[in-house]
Amino acid sequence: MSALRQNLACIAMLLGTAAGKPQLSGQADARAAMVSRIRAAVRAAAPSADNPALARALAAVQEVPREAFVPTTLRSEAYHEIPLPIGYDQTISNPYIVAIMTAAADPGHNAKVLDIGTGSGYQAAVLAKLAGQVVSIEIVPQLADQARERLTRLGFANVAVHTGDGYAGWPERAPFDAIIVAAGAARVPQPLLDQLKVGGRLVMPVGRSWATEQILVVTRTSDTEYRRCSLGWSMFVPLTGQGKRPQNANGLFEKIPLCFENEVAHPDFEPATPK
Repeated sequence: MSALRQNLACIAMLLGTAAGKPQLSGQADARAAMVSRIRAAVRAAAPSADNPALARALAAVQEVPREAFVPTTLRSEAYHEIPLPIGYDQTISNPYIVAIMTAAADPGHNAKVLDIGTGSGYQAAVLAKLAGQVVSIEIVPQLADQARERLTRLGFANVAVHTGDGYAGWPERAPFDAIIVAAGAARVPQPLLDQLKVGGRLVMPVGRSWATEQILVVTRTSDTEYRRCSLGWSMFVPLTGQGKRPQNANGLFEKIPLCFENEVAHPDFEPATPK
């Protein structure tokens, strides 16, 4: 090889390294650090919440490149535990909240999961690492189209994204082993409860007003009975469509038993501007 060709090869190798490996390594390192912080924060809040379900959820979070689900201009913020805007008055949830909600749902390897509020597709991607099938519904057509393309491009073949009102669920694919709703409402939509399998869990922020939401874990114990517990206070973007909370709604916190010895959820003050 001539000296010129050797020099060009070295330059190409250095450019490729600078543009590729360190960047990927840095993102992986940032993701691992974030996962460690989330686990430490959960353990500090409620030691019993640092359980096998959380370990499985965090393993999934560890595998999903959150930077691919946020706007390009915000990728430097991808591994901070904060929600980020994704357009259309919607956000990608704080990864801490994604982790604890996923752990609460705890889908098995062959589970069928319903994800309400696809957004950019991040929650669906995390669930896809754990479950057999994920049905995800997004009411904003543009976000649904973007998430569908993104999840397909990233190889999440076990996720089906539908455009529609998540209040109605997806009865054609019911019953579901787990349901996660990433938007707040005054109450859990009855169609979602009806589509939950006996023994399954629904995880959703619920409150009479945006400021009094708490993340509920609802377990269906029989055809007609449900058991509820709370992960703690939260503030999400609101459910729209049929499940939209009345404007200027208010009320006090509903007293619901905690799922653990202390609250593990905390509010992020995500924007509550209805569409």
